[in-house]
Amino acid sequence: MSLSSAQQAGASGIVTALHHIPPGDAWTIEEIRTRQDDINVKSGGALTWAVTESLPVSEVIKTKGRGYHAHIEAYKASLVALAAAGIPTVCYNFMPVLDWTRTDLRWSLPNGGRAMRFDLTLFAVFDCFILNRGGATEDYDKVTLEHAKRHFSMMADADKSALMSAIIAGLPGAMESWTLAELRDALASYADIDRDQLRQNHVDFLSEILPTAKEHGLRLCCHPDDPPFSLLGLPRVMSSEDDYNFLLDTVDCQSVGMTLCTGSLGASPHNDCVAIARRFAPKIHFLHLRNIRRDAETNPCSFFEDEHLGGQVDMVGVIDVILGEEARRKREGRQDDQIPMRPDHGQEILSDIAADLHPGYPAVGRLKGLAEIRGVVAGLRRG
Repeated sequence: MSLSSAQQAGASGIVTALHHIPPGDAWTIEEIRTRQDDINVKSGGALTWAVTESLPVSEVIKTKGRGYHAHIEAYKASLVALAAAGIPTVCYNFMPVLDWTRTDLRWSLPNGGRAMRFDLTLFAVFDCFILNRGGATEDYDKVTLEHAKRHFSMMADADKSALMSAIIAGLPGAMESWTLAELRDALASYADIDRDQLRQNHVDFLSEILPTAKEHGLRLCCHPDDPPFSLLGLPRVMSSEDDYNFLLDTVDCQSVGMTLCTGSLGASPHNDCVAIARRFAPKIHFLHLRNIRRDAETNPCSFFEDEHLGGQVDMVGVIDVILGEEARRKREGRQDDQIPMRPDHGQEILSDIAADLHPGYPAVGRLKGLAEIRGVVAGLRRG
C-alpha cells in the first residue's frame, strides 16, 4: 500500500523500518531522517513515522555468537538515533532463524479471494524431504508424517520450488533470503541452544539495551512467535502467556512490553487472546489485529488467515480490553494513552487479486479489516 493510499485510509502514522540495513549494523540518524523526509514529502506532511517494525535482532545476538558485543553496541546506537528522530516505539522479535512462516502465501479461498496459510503437512514435506533436516521425522506424529511422505511423492519440481520459496525465500521488505545450505548452517548455530538458553539470551539482550531505552524514553515491544510453536527443531520463547509473563516479570520495566499480535498468538488453541490482553494491558505498546482459523485444536496445527471478524480470535473482546486500557492510561496522564495499531495482514479480494502486492499486505483486504475494527470500536464506545 502506498503512502497516499494509507493517507486515504485514514492512517495517522506509518509503521516502517530500514530494511536495507543488515541486522547487526547500526542505523544512523541520517538514514532515519531520509526515511522520515520521504514519508513527509509523499504524504504532504500528513503522515509521520510512528512505530519502528522491526529493529531486527541479529542471529549473533540471539545465539550470543562471535561479535555479540559489537552487535549490541550497534543496536544501542540505533535506539539512540531513533529516539533523536522522535520515534519512541520499537517492535522486534526473538524468533530464531526464520521470521513469520507460511507454506502458501496466496491460498485460494472458496469465495475466490486468497489468504496466507500454514499447512503442517506441507511444512513437514519441506522439513523432512526437501531440507532433509537430521532428526526431523521425530518432530511429527505418525499421521502427519505419512501424509507428508505421500504428498511429497506426488509433487512436481515446480511445486517443491514454490514451497521452498514460500518458507525461506525471505519476507516482504527484508534482507534475509536463504538457500538450503545457508539455512542448514543457520540451524547448526542453534545446536547447543535449548529453550532455557534462548530465554536467557533474550533476557541478557534486554538487560544490555535497557539502560539506553530508559534514558531515551523508548518503548520496546516484542512480537510473539509466528506460528507459536517450534519449527525446524528450533526453540521458541515468545509463544504463550507464560512466555510473556516470564519475560516481563524478569525484565520488569515500563520500557519493556509486548506487541500484542492476535493472529500469531491465536494460532495456538492454548492461547486466550482476551485473557492475554487483559493480563498484560499496561505493557502493551503496539497492536497487530488480525485473525486466524485453525484446522484442529491441536498444537502444532494448520491454519489460515481469516477475515478480521471471522476467525477464532475474539476480536471484539480484545478491542474491548484495549479501549479500557487506553481510557485508564488517559486518566493517569500517560503519554502512551493511544496504543498504535495496524490491521495486520489481510485477505486478497477484489482488485487485490491482480495488484501483485506483497503477500499479507493487500490494500482492499486490509481496508476491509480496518473498517471492521473501526466498527467494533464505534459500537463499544457507544455501548
